[in-house]
Amino acid sequence: MRLAPSIVLAPEERIELEHWSRGRSIPQRLVLRSQIVLRAAEGQTNHQIVVDLHTNPITVGRWRSRFALLRIPGIRQDAPRPGRRPELPPELVRRIIDRTLHTKPRGETHWSTRTLAAELGVSHMTVHRVWTNHHLQPRRVRSFKLSTDPRLEEKLVDVVGLYRNPPERAIVFSVDEKPQVQALERTQAVLPMGPNFPEGRPHDYARHGTIDLFAALNVLDGTVVTEIHHRHRHQEFFSFLQRLDDRTPSDLAVHVIMDNASSHLTKEVERWLRRHVRFQLHQVPTGSSLLNAVEGWFSKLTKKALLRGSFRNVTALKRAIEEYAEISNERAQPFVWTKDAETILRKVRKIQRLSVTAH
Repeated sequence: MRLAPSIVLAPEERIELEHWSRGRSIPQRLVLRSQIVLRAAEGQTNHQIVVDLHTNPITVGRWRSRFALLRIPGIRQDAPRPGRRPELPPELVRRIIDRTLHTKPRGETHWSTRTLAAELGVSHMTVHRVWTNHHLQPRRVRSFKLSTDPRLEEKLVDVVGLYRNPPERAIVFSVDEKPQVQALERTQAVLPMGPNFPEGRPHDYARHGTIDLFAALNVLDGTVVTEIHHRHRHQEFFSFLQRLDDRTPSDLAVHVIMDNASSHLTKEVERWLRRHVRFQLHQVPTGSSLLNAVEGWFSKLTKKALLRGSFRNVTALKRAIEEYAEISNERAQPFVWTKDAETILRKVRKIQRLSVTAH
C-alpha cells in the first residue's frame, strides 16, 4: 500500500509557511501549497487535505512529495517544464494531410486518428497533432442544400433587402407553417433533474393527434402572430392572411415573405391578393427555408416548449404553443438580419464550385 511521506517542519520552515498561507499579496498557488504542507505536518491524510482545501488528490500528493524531497525551495519554484515539442518531418505531415483529404479506410467512410496511425505506422497522437494544426476534423459532417431555383439571386436579393431595409409605412411578415405537430404523451413519468442526474425522459410515447401551426414573425418588432388549424390547405392560408389583415393598421402596406408551398400559389390566393392590394408576397428561393426568419422561432418553440413536453391531447398541445407565443411576444425584440445578399451569394458560389469539383 502506497503511503504519503510524513512531514516534520523546522521552526523557521513553519514560520515561513504560515506567513505564505495567510499572505494576501502572496500568489494563490503558493498559498495553496503552503496550506497543503502545514496540514500534512499536522498529520492529516491526503484525503482529509483534499476535503478541507477543496482541491484534488493529484495536487495534494504532488506538493506533499515535492516538499518532502526539496523542502521550501521545492514549493517556492515550479518544476522545470518540458521544452518545445520536436517538429514533425514535413514529408510525414504532407502524407497525413493527403491521406486524410483524398483517401478513405477500407470499408469505412472516414479516418479516425487510430486507423490512420495504423495505416502510416505512427502514433495516433501524431495524427491528432497534424489534424489540430491544420484544422482537419474527419469525424464531423455538415449538411447543406443548394437551391436549384433559376431565380435564386433575384429572390435572395429581394428577401434580404426586406430584412435589412424594410419599406416605410409598411409591415414585413415572415410567414410559414409547421405542419403535423404531434401531441405526444410520454408513457412513463418524466424524472426530475437532480444534482448529479439530468432530467429523465422515457423514449416511447403515445400519439394523440396532430395540429398545423401557422406563424408570422413581424420583422420590425419581433412579435409573432399564430393560428392553429387541423389542415394546411389554401383555405387555412386564406384564414391566416385574413388574420394578418385584421391585426395590421389599414393604412400600412403588408409584405409577406413565404416559401413555395402549393397552398400559397393557388388561383384562389391570387384572387384574394387582387382584392387586398396592400398585400405583397415575396418568395424565398426553392430549398432555402433558412431565409425565412420565422423558421428560427419554430426552432426555439420546438426546443423550449415541445420537445420535452408530454401532452395528453391536442388541447394541451395548443395550450403549450399559445403560452409560449405569449411569453415570446412579451420579450420580443426587432429582428436583425446581419448578412448582406452579396456575402450569401459568395458562399453559395463557393459551395457550387466545391460540389462540381467533388463530382
